[in-house]
Amino acid sequence: MPLLQLEGVSKRFGQVVVADGITFQLEEGASVGVVGPNGAGKTSMFAIISGDIRADAGALRFADHDLARVSTPQRCRLGIGRTYQIPQPFEHMTVFENALLAAQQGARMRGRESYDAAYRALERAGLAALANRSAGSLALLHRKRLELARALATGPRILLLDEIAGGLTDAEVIELSDVIRTLQGEGIAILWIEHVVRALLSTVDRLLCLANGALVADGEPHEVLASDAVRRVYLGGRIINESGVA
Repeated sequence: MPLLQLEGVSKRFGQVVVADGITFQLEEGASVGVVGPNGAGKTSMFAIISGDIRADAGALRFADHDLARVSTPQRCRLGIGRTYQIPQPFEHMTVFENALLAAQQGARMRGRESYDAAYRALERAGLAALANRSAGSLALLHRKRLELARALATGPRILLLDEIAGGLTDAEVIELSDVIRTLQGEGIAILWIEHVVRALLSTVDRLLCLANGALVADGEPHEVLASDAVRRVYLGGRIINESGVA
């Protein structure tokens, strides 16, 4: 049984269609990238999966649960972890306190369990050395790592990563990609939206491409990027891969 299933998922706001019959599934431990131009519906799809937006039609299942009437907090406790494009930590709290809050509020952990989960999340995200630092003092790379740590502190079975490499230097992208590969190796499924496609190519086994809310390609990453459908979607835009511009 797949870990995550979307079947004909659709959503519109007035005349704007943000999801148009999206159908795909992810297995346990899968590593899948999501590409598409701005406005393609990528973040809206994440919002539907996490429960921030309710779909108008279609079915959504996670780990044998029909998510139709499952709230966002309940989805988090089932194992759906999510990061956001723009990290928004609690800046007047420490790095550790941010992760602890995620463990306690997101996963409803208490006592020693929550402290252990928070510290372990910081270790996995490469932030343990900064545990007592004010979150508001962090540079962008460490804010991205904290965003990841907060999601990890909830004990996810799947991570929805939304442009977590955006704004980073090449060296920082490599560092973060190494962390994500390690997480995938631990059995966490990864669904990763990213414009820095070289990061995806070094990490994921499969690529989805969205355009106008619809899924236009799904397959092996290099084949998807080379497909006519994806090149038409990007029309004059650029796809950055490991060797430059495709």
